[in-house]
Amino acid sequence: MPNAGAFTNIRVYWLAFIAYWGIVLFGYDTGIAGGVVSQANFQKHFGMWPNGVENKAQVTAVSSNVVSVLQAGAFFGALGSAPISGKFGRKWTLVGFTFIFAIGAILTTVASSPTNGLSLIYAGRVISGVGIGGISAVSPAFVSECSPKEVRGRITGLFQVMVATGVMLSYFINYGVSINIVNGPRIWRIPFGFQLVPAGIMLFGLLTVKESPRWLASVGRNEEALNNLAYLRRKPTDDVELLHELAEIEAAIEEERESRKGLGWKEAFFGKGNLIRFVIAFVIFLLQQWCGQNSVGYYAPQIFASIGYTGNKNSLLASGVYGVVKLVATSIFIFFGVETLGRKLSFFISAMGMGICFFIIGAIIKTHPPPATSSTSVVTAISPASQGMAAMLYIYVCFYSMGWGPLPWVYVSDIFPTRTRHYGLAVASASQWLWNFVVSHQTLLIEQHLGFKFFLMFATVNIGAMGTFSLLIPETKGRSLEEMDIIFGSVSAEKRSADVAKFEHALDNGPEIGSTRSNDYSDTKA
Repeated sequence: MPNAGAFTNIRVYWLAFIAYWGIVLFGYDTGIAGGVVSQANFQKHFGMWPNGVENKAQVTAVSSNVVSVLQAGAFFGALGSAPISGKFGRKWTLVGFTFIFAIGAILTTVASSPTNGLSLIYAGRVISGVGIGGISAVSPAFVSECSPKEVRGRITGLFQVMVATGVMLSYFINYGVSINIVNGPRIWRIPFGFQLVPAGIMLFGLLTVKESPRWLASVGRNEEALNNLAYLRRKPTDDVELLHELAEIEAAIEEERESRKGLGWKEAFFGKGNLIRFVIAFVIFLLQQWCGQNSVGYYAPQIFASIGYTGNKNSLLASGVYGVVKLVATSIFIFFGVETLGRKLSFFISAMGMGICFFIIGAIIKTHPPPATSSTSVVTAISPASQGMAAMLYIYVCFYSMGWGPLPWVYVSDIFPTRTRHYGLAVASASQWLWNFVVSHQTLLIEQHLGFKFFLMFATVNIGAMGTFSLLIPETKGRSLEEMDIIFGSVSAEKRSADVAKFEHALDNGPEIGSTRSNDYSDTKA
């Protein structure tokens, strides 16, 4: 079987492509709700225009609720994913959460009654959120555990490419609906119902991929782990490099289990070298959510209206262009930049660029305020100042896409050992969804009260907090998952080399020896 050239990792890319269709849902759901609720006919159907007059406070409240309840459900889905994926494996956990998501998608699609339709939408968004939260926690772990270190950053970074794809789709579906459908339940049924397409692709696609070799090894199924690793690397099971990689995995698992035996759940947080990893995982997503991109992404029509792109056609089309720019910029960085610049430098440049763009937008709004701020108002021409601010938003999302968009998921997937990776990814994902909920629920209120200071606030976070954080974290580019224990002080380089040599010697005598030994970890001394 050929194993050289551009197709060496084709099976890993296929696995990432399938696992990340759930992340298309992630992106799609984050972008779709704000556009749906911004439609005047949706607002009128669900009673937000009493006596034919818009109740702005009610519109803001419903918009915030419809967008943010997804994040509330996702928070709990992300936390629950850790013990589930640890027991049942990455593949079947993703299958289960995809089913949960589909149930919620169906509820939001069938809602139509003016009296209880919003309740169905809220319930559906919460249930879909549980599914999205679980998927967002398990998918990066699954893909990271199956990827070789040479291209792990690029493959794991596909997460954000798929997010950007989902966001872009949501913007253009909202735009298409707004210009072709005047009224009726299709205004929200088409956007909400489309969620079932990527969910179906992912569900059936998961049946074509293999379970994570690292998870299999962690539960003592080492022969299956060797076979799956050989399948993913497109190498025979007796290949020297393949056996060395499996030896590294087994050595890391034995070290982790022996050094933390009897600690239970506490090992995840208080095991040697682990606490700092969880702090990084929590803080990195706190900062990502407060960089401003999700505020723009969730409420793109409203944000573009605030800088002068008023009327559904103008605001939704500008949002669609924003989605295209984000997708293109993310794809370019993931495929050509993530393994070139490294993590730290990419984070730093991204933070500086985002902050500068937001400072410029805030200054322009202060000196050249747009004439109208309602997303349903119509203007005959877009002012040069508004065009300049839109250009800054497009440049801003380019900087976001080269660092703080894709890299937090890459970085967090990099730093956790196999034994606690599912806990690490769950905490990271829960942090993301917690702050995602806070930001999405408060964005419209903050924007309405702060005006131009809204952009200055995010600019300060970008440069002051995110720029500093970028300089403090360790570089992980080009390091294997097993080397992270050395970087974070869980084990010395000398001990790791000795353990790898021991398992290489065992594998030279047949994979069954490694399997027998892994099944008797409790009797093995490090």
